[in-house]
Amino acid sequence: MDVDGILSGLNSDQRAAVLHDFEKGSQLLVLAGAGSGKTSVLTKRIQYRIASGMAPEKILALTFTAKAAAEMRERVQALFPDAGVRLCTFHSLALFMLRQVIGGRRAYEMLGFKAAPTPRDSSDREFLAKLSKLHIKAFSREDLFSDSVPASVAAKLEGVRAEVLESGQVVFDDLIHLAIRLLATNEEACAFFHEMWEDIMVDEYQDINPPQYRMVRLLLGDRKNLFVVGDDDQAIYGFRGADIGNINRFCDDFKDCTIIRLEWNYRSVPGVLHFANGIFTNKPLRLRKVLRAGNSRGSGGNPLFRENRDVEIWESDNPVEEMMRIIARMKELREGYDLEWKNFAILVRYNRLRLYYEEALRDALIPVAGVAEDEGETVENGVHIETVHASKGLQYAVVFYAGLAEGLTPGACEGNRRQRHAQLDEERRLFYVGVTRAEAYLILLYCRRRFWKGRLRNMRRSRFLPKQIKDEGFMRMPLFLFRIRVVVGALGYMFLHIPLFLYMSLFKRKDADRWLEYKIQCFSKFCMKILSARLTVLDQANLAKVDWTRPVFVMGNHGSYVDIPVVFLALERKTGFIAKSDLLRIPFLGFWMKRVGCICVDRQKSGAAKTVHEAVRNNLKSAPLIFVFPEGTRSKTGKLSPFKSGGFRFSVESDAIVLPIVIKGTRQVWEGRTAWGLGDVSVRILEPIDVAALKKERGGVLDPKKDLMPMVRKAMEDNL
Repeated sequence: MDVDGILSGLNSDQRAAVLHDFEKGSQLLVLAGAGSGKTSVLTKRIQYRIASGMAPEKILALTFTAKAAAEMRERVQALFPDAGVRLCTFHSLALFMLRQVIGGRRAYEMLGFKAAPTPRDSSDREFLAKLSKLHIKAFSREDLFSDSVPASVAAKLEGVRAEVLESGQVVFDDLIHLAIRLLATNEEACAFFHEMWEDIMVDEYQDINPPQYRMVRLLLGDRKNLFVVGDDDQAIYGFRGADIGNINRFCDDFKDCTIIRLEWNYRSVPGVLHFANGIFTNKPLRLRKVLRAGNSRGSGGNPLFRENRDVEIWESDNPVEEMMRIIARMKELREGYDLEWKNFAILVRYNRLRLYYEEALRDALIPVAGVAEDEGETVENGVHIETVHASKGLQYAVVFYAGLAEGLTPGACEGNRRQRHAQLDEERRLFYVGVTRAEAYLILLYCRRRFWKGRLRNMRRSRFLPKQIKDEGFMRMPLFLFRIRVVVGALGYMFLHIPLFLYMSLFKRKDADRWLEYKIQCFSKFCMKILSARLTVLDQANLAKVDWTRPVFVMGNHGSYVDIPVVFLALERKTGFIAKSDLLRIPFLGFWMKRVGCICVDRQKSGAAKTVHEAVRNNLKSAPLIFVFPEGTRSKTGKLSPFKSGGFRFSVESDAIVLPIVIKGTRQVWEGRTAWGLGDVSVRILEPIDVAALKKERGGVLDPKKDLMPMVRKAMEDNL
């Protein structure tokens, strides 16, 4: 089987996950952001392991729904039609395990069953009646066989348990507890299943509950072959018993594990993703993700996607006014962009809100998906009206997210302080799930008044919505004071964070690099704010085509000192750059230049090229990311100055990736600023050039000055 065919179309992070080596990197946690292609990664991992020689029967892949398991099975069998991979839910796996023959006996017989276990829905009334006779209160049927039941209660339940063992009439959660008991108490059975499966994979890892987690740990034993995919930002089933702590503690549970982040979103436009990235502000560094737009063309090339509209917030006095606006915008978008009704969705937190919007659309003669018409047929091409929980895994071109008010989104949180805090965190994650359902256009809806729970109520604006900023106009000040303010602000930011960096380096070394990446982004955003500049990044999807595991040389035009924070924001990565050694003398700047991996040269002396070459060569093992201004000097006109060939020569020698970018507007917001006001800055990411592939196409010979440099210059000139 051609492994290259399996890997084709994957970005560098997806590829790294599929190729992960358990012996070198131990257990793997794939943090898969919304719309990042996690199902594709999981199925390609299975295909890759089979193609590499692993027997399909040795692979166990667990997910939460039979539908998801069937979808993965279909994808795997597209390449390996007869592959015997066990793709199943936790409950079906547990039932399979209990029915196996081990040492001449059925596994369920080892647990005391007289009849084969047969799952059925529980009768709460019957079970509660039995508990009443035993004087047991507040006990769930699903915990009957749990080993966490207090001993005093367990003794009283022996008779009830005996009845189940005699009849075999179990409920689904019994299966998980019984499989755990089998693995934990019977060494022969444990060895049997360790031999049966070598690789264990888990989808939607953030949704597993404590018993399911324990089942996975027992099946894994002391081995390394665990491959899990999940997104802590989409953990929204705490009410079902899912424990987000399992994904948060992964690094503690497996000390030598590897984390790979899938941050390229192939669903939504940058405007939606930018809003989604701002939802979580206090996450642990090791779990922090930044969603990036990996699809520049959008769904079917519809022009609505190319517009990259900002997320809108509509405030209405009442639901009737709001509904009129929704209907008007739907009709406008249908006519202007040739959209079908099924491309629209209205999302709500609670089902009773769903019923209101469903009725309002039907009154307006707009078809609603899944609702039967008078003839009895179910509508397929209609507007989707769903709770956010039901929308998980789905996507729509246009999303109206309704009910952004306290008590609705977030919903009511109850219990003690700790419980309320945990519920509010889950409500925030639910909000994130709703936001990331939108592909091209997201509208957030807030009504000041609405009927709720039987009476008309005044609703407070949701805390999840951005704070309202009063437009008081830009503060006027002389330009020389503005420049002083910017310089003092930037240097002050650098100074204040030096002690924090030293603390991270000394006491939290594992998180230091991630902290630095994050703080560079914070600093760059701060620079844009004090400069009163608005940044637009165009064609960001080209970044998804870069193999970041190799040396990358970013080539950009140079117009201002502001180019550096702009590049940090455009790439959303820590980036070293080639700079004049004179900059090291600026207080605090020199400290941070060294930390981000800058290569400093003295342009007044010979040997600058040698310095750069040695620095790049010495860092090839860590795949350096270097920003180069091939012009060498800042342009005052916006036109490209003559290029220097050094960076191109280093790229060829390193078999690197060359990533051209074009920067506009930076000089106008700093050196060339003539008036106070908001300035526009843009960065366009051009197609990356794989120097190694280009060299191979040309018979192994590539002249950096004659071949590569003109190619990059033309691409940049065409986009200036």
